[in-house]
Amino acid sequence: FAGLADVSISEDMPVEGEITVPVGSRSPDEDYSTLDEPVRDTIMRDLKAVGKKFVHVMYPKKSSALLRDWDLWGPLVLCVSLALMLQGGSADSKDDGGPQFAEVFVIIWFGAVVITLNSKLLGGTISFFQSLCVLGYCVLPLTVAMLVCRLVLLAGSGTVSFVIRLIVVVAMFGWSTLASTAFLADSQPPNRKALVVYPIFLFYFVISWMILTFTPQ
Repeated sequence: FAGLADVSISEDMPVEGEITVPVGSRSPDEDYSTLDEPVRDTIMRDLKAVGKKFVHVMYPKKSSALLRDWDLWGPLVLCVSLALMLQGGSADSKDDGGPQFAEVFVIIWFGAVVITLNSKLLGGTISFFQSLCVLGYCVLPLTVAMLVCRLVLLAGSGTVSFVIRLIVVVAMFGWSTLASTAFLADSQPPNRKALVVYPIFLFYFVISWMILTFTPQ
């Protein structure tokens, strides 16, 4: 083009921008996607995550592991297992125990939702599904108590059996309450922790009472 040869750029003129040449290659982790992994690896990874959460509940301590990586697989399995073991306890011989399963299932999940909403209204920093995750996983000790009670009832339903079941249920009730409050303590304002702990206490107390008063037909 005519005239462009006479155009010169002063050396004092600032030049904006930066031209860099990338050095090295991208790491394999940056290109990794769970969509490309085999189904077996996905299932094993989820099972390991659920198992780690069970370990956290059995050894309760103040940890955000359950809050940071929440899931509802473990609570669903525990809820279904507990409802299956409790169904048919007070049903008539003509009933198949279906309503008992539905009642236990609804009580557990509805109670967890109410406690979560209460925590949020009191200014808690925990998310909705994180709270459901913690409350659901902390049903594990009570599920173990239900299993022990079923085994004890196989030997009889006398006074000794009731005392053993009472000790087991009370111990597991305390375990569930302490585990859940240990995980949820840091997410609540210091002056409102008692208002959050009380509904949790009632939630696990109702489940414990259902386990203790269970009598198979």
